[in-house]
Amino acid sequence: MSASDPGLLSLVPFVSVDAMMRIVWDIGVERALTELAAYIEEDFRRWELFDKTPRIAAHSAEGVIELMPTSDGATYGFKYVNGHPKNAAAGRQTVTAFGVLSHVDSGYPMLISEMTILTALRTAATSALAARALAPPQARTMAIIGNGAQCEFQAVAFKAICGVECVRLYDIDPRATRKAAANLEGSGLAVVACGSSEGAILGAEIVTTCTADKRFATILTDNMVGPGVHLNAIGGDCPGKTELHRDILLRSEIFVEYPPQTRIEGEIQQLPGDYPVTELWKVLTGQAQGRRDARQITLFDGVGFAIEDFSALRYIRDQVARTGDYQKLDLLADPDDPRDLYGMLLRHRPESPPK
Repeated sequence: MSASDPGLLSLVPFVSVDAMMRIVWDIGVERALTELAAYIEEDFRRWELFDKTPRIAAHSAEGVIELMPTSDGATYGFKYVNGHPKNAAAGRQTVTAFGVLSHVDSGYPMLISEMTILTALRTAATSALAARALAPPQARTMAIIGNGAQCEFQAVAFKAICGVECVRLYDIDPRATRKAAANLEGSGLAVVACGSSEGAILGAEIVTTCTADKRFATILTDNMVGPGVHLNAIGGDCPGKTELHRDILLRSEIFVEYPPQTRIEGEIQQLPGDYPVTELWKVLTGQAQGRRDARQITLFDGVGFAIEDFSALRYIRDQVARTGDYQKLDLLADPDDPRDLYGMLLRHRPESPPK
């Protein structure tokens, strides 16, 4: 999209759900996840350039509605996202989202996009990017506990980015496990449906927890986690919601995105506010060490951060510039004289006033 295209003018490119799915299949899911991880890593490597703040959250008994803003000085981005676990029982998505990229110099939006699908892709890409830096190098078996909307994205991302060959699935709802196993047929992964979380983690070098309930839960107990495992805990993403027993945290080297947010929302909300953690961007830039030895337990306490959404929107912006797969949304008033907005309204006055 050039400066003469919608983006600096009144018509703003809009990527609908349908367009997002066409874009992903045009690229290929595995390739899209791999390319998206590269965009995220690129932005993590320039982490210090970004404005950073914990997400702005409105909590209720039913869930949370959040805004996630950031800027690199030239481009501003934000995501609107909700998390409502009870939605599933009513046939609705637990998480829905949309996002915006804007020009800092003018304030004009350059892109509006659905982000329900895109958030699932970016979460999986970030998880796999972290695992590539932290998991045992030869890890080929992964357990996924919680087989809801995020499950298959995680499995495919870990295959594409980390070389995982086998996924072991468990959910308290067997229908979710059957759904995930069916969706992963033909993916090239060996899929094993398990009857318990204990059974799922047998032989797994990587364990992902991605459950949805907004509560303090113990999906993994301390005795279930042996030496050398990499834990990818992505289900705990708001205050009052965790998945791991506190003792697991005390045995692990913990890696996070943005500590001020993760201490509020992540597994480490169970620990003192000054408990030492390592920021993932420092590992990716070589300023901090990742996995030190084969017996170390590493934990990525992933809650999702605005820079990852910025990267995802940046990636989609580049794809629609290539494919033209977007709609033109009439979003911005554009009078001939910028000072005459009321005159623009007058010129659209109907000849016959409403009765």
